[in-house]
Amino acid sequence: MKQFIARIALVVNDYDEAIEFYTKKLNFSLVEDTSLGEGKRWVVVAPKEGDGNCSLVLAKADSAEQKSRVGNQTGGRVFLFLYTDDIARDYQKMTAKGINFKRLPEKMPYGTVAVFEDLYGNLWDLIQPIDEQQQQQQQQ
Repeated sequence: MKQFIARIALVVNDYDEAIEFYTKKLNFSLVEDTSLGEGKRWVVVAPKEGDGNCSLVLAKADSAEQKSRVGNQTGGRVFLFLYTDDIARDYQKMTAKGINFKRLPEKMPYGTVAVFEDLYGNLWDLIQPIDEQQQQQQQQ
């Protein structure tokens, strides 16, 4: 059986503020927002022009332990990786929308990367990977 990661749960404080951030600031699509009763919802967002293979489930924290993890699901390490075909364009759009970058775009062996934080402080890498042609040139 072919396998792939389809969804990643992201613990949030509030469904609506998280939807607002991901759809307005990061320009993601709201894929699904279904009531599950008792205040719970199944909320899925994904990059608008992504391949559709992976999306985020915005999961509202409902216990003290879960609330303590909002914004720090990985102990301060980069948590999610958003690939782009034009980091300069996206960096400019994101900063104009108030996204806080912790590290400016920088060339790395695997591409150009910048680190930003989401509305809760989770760290993300924005990456423009080196395309195959550039990789071949580097290997020569």
